[in-house]
Amino acid sequence: MLRLTSPATIVVLAALTALGPLATDMYLPAMPAMAEALNTGPDQVQLTLSLYMAGFALAQLFCGPISDRFGRRPVMIAGFSLFLAASLLCAFAPNIEWLLAGRFLQAFGGAAGPVLGRAAVRDIYGPVEAGRVLSYMASTMALAPALAPVVGAGLLLFFGWQSVFLLLSLYAVIMLFILTLLMPESLPPERRQSVAPRIILSNYRMLLTQRSFLGYTLINASGFAGLFAFLSGSSFVLIEYMGLSPFQYGIGFTLIVAGFFSGTLYSGRYSHRLGRDRLLWIATSLCALSGSSMAALAIFGVHQPWAVIGPHILFLFGFGIVMPQSMAGALAPNPECAGSASSLFGFLQMTIAALGGALVGQFHDGTSLTMAVAIGLAGLLSLLAFFSLGRNSDMSSSSAPPSATKKVSR
Repeated sequence: MLRLTSPATIVVLAALTALGPLATDMYLPAMPAMAEALNTGPDQVQLTLSLYMAGFALAQLFCGPISDRFGRRPVMIAGFSLFLAASLLCAFAPNIEWLLAGRFLQAFGGAAGPVLGRAAVRDIYGPVEAGRVLSYMASTMALAPALAPVVGAGLLLFFGWQSVFLLLSLYAVIMLFILTLLMPESLPPERRQSVAPRIILSNYRMLLTQRSFLGYTLINASGFAGLFAFLSGSSFVLIEYMGLSPFQYGIGFTLIVAGFFSGTLYSGRYSHRLGRDRLLWIATSLCALSGSSMAALAIFGVHQPWAVIGPHILFLFGFGIVMPQSMAGALAPNPECAGSASSLFGFLQMTIAALGGALVGQFHDGTSLTMAVAIGLAGLLSLLAFFSLGRNSDMSSSSAPPSATKKVSR
């Protein structure tokens, strides 16, 4: 068994959390080929991404509270088992309907990794140190979306789009092996809660009235909506409209993820020196500026790959700071229901992002305009959320007020 505070445990938690970006980013270069192979349109293939996010959001409402009762490890094992079965269903789907069903089940199982990975960090490291650890976890995790499109493009070229889902199945098998034999439980028995519906609903009600939780969650969800707008529309914009090859798309995506990676490193390095709220002010300002620049270029008819990739590198640098700091801020005051807090955080994040992605698919006009405007609006909303809710929130320090802990205890 690994030690809870060992660097190897952080790497494993990062690998568990990376399941989300792997399951979304690896098949992006294959989306146009999938539409052709399954004899359907771009809107239906884009729906596989939005449906995945919707299922991911819904599943998070359940897996967090269940893990608050039974522990993180058994729920993750069950989730990855379902993800494995669903990935095989996607790989052998004969039509778009079966693929949509497989993607939804994939999401339902895969939600356990990111939700419970975040909760485990809060279990182990506490409210202040969790922000720094999540930043470095995000740096490790950034390797997944950096490599995933390139790997997906290579698999598409040599083996066809089905091989992407077969590789995800193999990833699930490896994670199940590690969870079963090596991963310790992070939630001690004395901190476990009832799964009675009234307790779960009481926790969710408390979280939705907690200014700091709502503020940090909306900051994150707005930025993530910008990222998801890019995921939903970029393959059609950059490959079909602007003429990049799937491999060139993968290289461009890697440069964008390098921006995210740099942002997470900056977040980890300056977490103690600048503090959570100052870092979020810098990050949300950068997201708003870069997203607005991409939108302006598209509105004025500049439809070139650099006009999409360049601003989005800066947007992802900002989001690389936003993601770990807003996660830590939302979970900090809620140690007694960290699983529920992580679930609700992820549900709101994914729901808002899925709605944004669905709108990009619905109003896609063949150019970069719809996607760019959506990313610009997401950056501005993240900055607005910071100033209206997140800044100087009631929980930018290290511990929760006594009343909050009492309210969620038993």
